[in-house]
Amino acid sequence: MRPMIALAVAASLTLSPAHAQEEEGTSLMEQGARLFMRGLMSEMEPALDEMGRALQEIEPALREMGPALKQLVDLMGDVRNYDAPERMPNGDIIIRRKPGAPPPPIVPAPDAPPEIDL
Repeated sequence: MRPMIALAVAASLTLSPAHAQEEEGTSLMEQGARLFMRGLMSEMEPALDEMGRALQEIEPALREMGPALKQLVDLMGDVRNYDAPERMPNGDIIIRRKPGAPPPPIVPAPDAPPEIDL
């Protein structure tokens, strides 16, 4: 996804008003690159608009889930150290650590009072 964003940024810079005007003496390669970028942007525009609308729709849910997701990330550490989740017959979801993964991060219990240095 990041390469597509970088490509979109590069295209928008290429198609800015300063660059959009055809200069005398531009090579066929430059003109071809401009045409390619214009075509790419016109094809990407609907997908980018749709992605923006989808993000606006899920934003309230993400804001609500934010604290719980942060707590999960703090508890798990690097997600690559875990296998894919499994749903058990009783509905529980198990996320197992991969064999040989480094120990999980130490997270203080939420009920523990803060430590005071004397």
